[in-house]
Amino acid sequence: MAYEATTRGIVVRVRPEYLPQQSDPEAGLWAWAYHIELVNLSAETVQLVARHWIITDATGRVEQVQGLGVVGEQPTLRPGESHAYTSGCPLPTPSGTMAGSYLMITDGGEQFHVEIPAFSLDLPHAPRTVN
Repeated sequence: MAYEATTRGIVVRVRPEYLPQQSDPEAGLWAWAYHIELVNLSAETVQLVARHWIITDATGRVEQVQGLGVVGEQPTLRPGESHAYTSGCPLPTPSGTMAGSYLMITDGGEQFHVEIPAFSLDLPHAPRTVN
């Protein structure tokens, strides 16, 4: 399942994927990958400067993760360009949710936040639970 949000012409698409080969349920570890595609449909060149994630596990425990760039990069997107990357998230429960934002900056120096849509981390064949 894919999730999508658009802010100021910047489209963020997310596709989560359960990683059974990296998970160890008996040890309380469930591993997920998330595939992100950013598409610049605006008329401005923008650079992704930082990220802010809000990760919630099935018990309601919230972890916030902030940092520069994504997977070691701070990509610049000209109008019409896209950037894709994959990262991962371990959870201590078999399901959870993630959401957040990217801090972007225009060529003119204006900063703004782009929404990362909330997405569900559910085991295959489990009901989706994003609220």
